[in-house]
Amino acid sequence: MTEERITETTDSAGNTHTTHTVVSDTGTQRSGGTSWGLILILLVLAIGAFVIFSQMSGAEVAKDNAVADAANQVGEAAGQVGDAAQNAGEAVEESVSE
Repeated sequence: MTEERITETTDSAGNTHTTHTVVSDTGTQRSGGTSWGLILILLVLAIGAFVIFSQMSGAEVAKDNAVADAANQVGEAAGQVGDAAQNAGEAVEESVSE
């Protein structure tokens, strides 16, 4: 319940001062809508951060796998170059010995 109190005071010089006071007996109760809104926003931000960091981790794994595949391909190519050099050396030896 809300109540308005009006107080009039007259000083010794005859000046009148009026004071309006509004009194409410509801106390400090709040509906809590703001609190729930902030909690909901924080929850959405936490979920968003989790999803972003999870995707970034997946990207790191994909990058690591790509680097490992490239290293394997370089190793295979080096092996092929070595085989080709050995074959060329054997061909030269055969042509010299004939």
